[in-house]
Amino acid sequence: QVQLVESGGGLVQPGGSLRLSCAASGSIGSIYSMGWYRQAPGKQREFIATVTGSATTNYADFVKGRFTISRDKQTVYLQMNGLKPEDTAVYYCKVNTYFAQNYWGQGTQVTVSS
Repeated sequence: QVQLVESGGGLVQPGGSLRLSCAASGSIGSIYSMGWYRQAPGKQREFIATVTGSATTNYADFVKGRFTISRDKQTVYLQMNGLKPEDTAVYYCKVNTYFAQNYWGQGTQVTVSS
């Protein structure tokens, strides 16, 4: 089992920045990759980015150049710059293990509004 605790969400003005964090605990040795997803009201959850233990990253096209994912041992970060109102969503951390298990965090709200 892997437990995930997210933090760093909040209200930010358009053009602003936020840094999300997700700390994993439990069976952290089983973690293959850590990533971020988001879900806006009335929309499906969508992929943002992932990072593996070897620091290989993958990004959705819509965030390239604005968001950066990084990982420090069992914590994954999402640095978000140039935020837009359409980035408003609940942001979720997700972990994939070597045993094909997936774990989700509880989500953290990001609201971009003036």
